[in-house]
Amino acid sequence: MTMTRRFALGALALGLSLPGIALAQDVTLNVLYNLPGFTKFHQPLADAFMKDNPGVTINFLAPAAGYNEGQQQVLRAAVTGDLPDVYFSGYNLTAELVHTLAPRGQIADLGPFIEAEGGQEFLDANFTSNMVALGNVDGQQYGLPVNASSPIMFVNADLVRSAGGDPQNMPTTFPELIELAAKIHDANPGVAGMAYDISGWPDDWLWQAMITQQGGRLVDAETGRVGFDNEIGLNALRLIRQIAVETGAPMMDWDQARQQFGAGMTGFMFTTPAHVQTIEGLVGDRFELTTATFPLQDKVNGGVPTGGNSAVMLTQDPAKQQAAWNYIKWITGPEAQNVIVRITGYLPTNIRATGEDYLAPYYAEHPNVATAAAQVDRSLPWAGYPGGDSVRIWRTQRDIIGTVMRGETTPEDGLAQIVEATNGLMN
Repeated sequence: MTMTRRFALGALALGLSLPGIALAQDVTLNVLYNLPGFTKFHQPLADAFMKDNPGVTINFLAPAAGYNEGQQQVLRAAVTGDLPDVYFSGYNLTAELVHTLAPRGQIADLGPFIEAEGGQEFLDANFTSNMVALGNVDGQQYGLPVNASSPIMFVNADLVRSAGGDPQNMPTTFPELIELAAKIHDANPGVAGMAYDISGWPDDWLWQAMITQQGGRLVDAETGRVGFDNEIGLNALRLIRQIAVETGAPMMDWDQARQQFGAGMTGFMFTTPAHVQTIEGLVGDRFELTTATFPLQDKVNGGVPTGGNSAVMLTQDPAKQQAAWNYIKWITGPEAQNVIVRITGYLPTNIRATGEDYLAPYYAEHPNVATAAAQVDRSLPWAGYPGGDSVRIWRTQRDIIGTVMRGETTPEDGLAQIVEATNGLMN
């Protein structure tokens, strides 16, 4: 049986995808996604969709380099009236996108399409409430989740054992992890106990994780001001400074950090589960590699920001909208998610995808990939800032965080600088 037929049969059996609704006319959907590397799953999934929907052509526009670039491309296209029909929007930028496009009637509320599928029953059968929330803006469902990624821990089991730790039972809070990392650093000259590459990260994902794992939030919902201007924000900076001072953590970008970890020079590191296959290749048989979930200081209210994207519908043409909905439903369904997870290492956005017919056997064979799915219940929206200047805000914050890591600024002064700069840029 071909991959395409497996897609179609699995989708039809679950009643989720490729509904076979006849369109009044042939339509072409112009689709924009971010990150050229994602072509490896977008194209085969589009081919499968078109095979079972012969009246629909998926025309991919040249993918944007990243989420920030894609956002700017779409916002420019909104002015010229040349929007794609379907766009894969970064979670942290979706609210900004909606607030810009919705007043102009340039983005579709998916609510009526969801209602036609059974409404809440359809959502509950396919997505956790946390996953659904990733595409919800101001109480309306503008997107459905396609890719999801929350940071996990990659562990050099040999180095952990050298310091008396158990790689199968890693500490679950940062203070405990820092203590273990310091022991690894002391027991292995020239080796970093851990890496938390926040100062070289291209977005604020790891910074948000430090806030949300304590139960904090990026923005105060009532005041619209910085939500971590408190002990949570101060503790985040203190922990980051501790990591730099006590564990020998290097200040690198993520690619350099991966290379160092793969060479056996780091006890454990935090990065995206999408790097599992890459890191396994770097490690080879050099040491035993394991993974673990992200630590939480607040076990009740804490969580991790979920990176990735949701599919949003920008076309306002009725015929195109129906085709776009069928496509969105397909790529967020269990069969497509089964393919995406196996290719990327991301956690599945559709709860049906973890079943025996899909990912369960794969996870049994690849436990390092399964870790990401184990923290799906901790997934929180990757928040953005009001005012539409989230990219500039993070670059400003990152520079200040770097001075704290290097000891040029105290955590107290660093927090004050971050809060002042962030509140100013949100105005």
